Amino acid sequence: TPPSPRSPSNGSSRKLSVDEMYLSDTGGQYLDGTTDITRTVHWGVPTPLQKEAYTRVLMGNIDLSRLVFPPNTAGGTVESFARRALWDVGLNYGHGTGHGIGNFLSVHEWPVGFQSNNVPLSAGMFTSIEPGYYRDGEFGIRIEDIALVVEAQTKKPFLTFEVVSLVPYDRNLIDLSLLSPEQVRYLNTYYETIRARVGPELQRQQLEEAYRWLQRSTEP
Repeated sequence: TPPSPRSPSNGSSRKLSVDEMYLSDTGGQYLDGTTDITRTVHWGVPTPLQKEAYTRVLMGNIDLSRLVFPPNTAGGTVESFARRALWDVGLNYGHGTGHGIGNFLSVHEWPVGFQSNNVPLSAGMFTSIEPGYYRDGEFGIRIEDIALVVEAQTKKPFLTFEVVSLVPYDRNLIDLSLLSPEQVRYLNTYYETIRARVGPELQRQQLEEAYRWLQRSTEP
């Protein structure tokens, strides 16, 4: 039988190098939910365009994740917050900004999301937030987190997102000069949460190498 498209073969495989970007779209089914998390990494020296594009994708991810909005807001109404930092310099991506997450069902579960035919956002919904940027034949960037819609700390009952994916972003690709003070604060708070929740579990499992990586990757 021929090898499946997902299996390595001498005909289609090539060696990985440190000189390019890698987009890793991961996920699994667990007893307490489904995960769908994408990270983009570069182990060498990224080009200025790669670094700026990645940073702007991250800015969009942060801007939508920390947005406070009225109840019963349609996802399509707030979707452009994930694109604005890219739009500022004439960049964009050609896919949806997020989708509902099933529990032992579909990873992409209707009717939650940011398209015009999705239901309005309300507390308790899980959605992905996944802006990206792609250059054909060169590289692809996507940063995808799962977020829970929660009540915001406002006088009137507004909503916001709580990101439940606890995976650091690639420091090698972030141009800090592009980030606002609010975005940096958001990142640092997120990294504190990752350290507090994931760090003890790695230590419990005696995964010392992974624990050291986590500490390096979540420095302020």
